[in-house]
Amino acid sequence: MTDLEKMNEGEIRDALKNHPDWNEVGGELQRTFQFDDFAASIVFVNRVAEAAEKADHHPDILIRYNKVTLTISTHDAGGITEKDFDLAERADSFLS
Repeated sequence: MTDLEKMNEGEIRDALKNHPDWNEVGGELQRTFQFDDFAASIVFVNRVAEAAEKADHHPDILIRYNKVTLTISTHDAGGITEKDFDLAERADSFLS
């Protein structure tokens, strides 16, 4: 499978085992991150935006004060791909 090939439900379920903070919601990956304040949320969003630009793969980002929800899917593939899990993993790495 290429990183742009749509994953089936079993593949997604298996991949989510390695990403327990993420969920499948309506055929997309989603996670809400919580920070101490708005400024910390924006620092995180900027890091995600930079990584997304480099990967040419852009998530939907919802900011609610100290909470940031990322929703990721590969529109060209019509669902979730390995590329989405790569970006999810990258976003998780910004918490360390």
